[in-house]
Amino acid sequence: MSTSTQSKRKISGPGLKKEGVVVLQSLFIAFFAGIELLFRSGAGIISGFIVCLVSYGAIRFGRKGTTYVAVVTPPLAFAATVLIYLIFTVGINPSRLGLDFIASLASIAPYLLVSALYGWFIFFNEKAKARKAKPRS
Repeated sequence: MSTSTQSKRKISGPGLKKEGVVVLQSLFIAFFAGIELLFRSGAGIISGFIVCLVSYGAIRFGRKGTTYVAVVTPPLAFAATVLIYLIFTVGINPSRLGLDFIASLASIAPYLLVSALYGWFIFFNEKAKARKAKPRS
């Protein structure tokens, strides 16, 4: 039996750029939310879990300075996915489109809130650490 401990594996290279974070988050959210919208006719736990997962993944695997993009992109990508899906299925019927759009956003609101709180905490924590302490006079 081996007594050596395994260290956490690191990804070789500096990580994802801002563009890479946006593209990967948007693709993952569009793919999984689209599948859920097709089969369930509404957003739910799968879309919410994917939003939380891509938020954490982008913060974890992005380069230094990509935290803001990692926090802002998931809600926008999900909203764009739902809006495009609804335009194709419902059409340009303002009352039904608006109601379904708000209902889809509301169905994953807890997941969006949790991922946003975590992301903004990390973002402001990084900013606070980067700020140099002022000498007292």
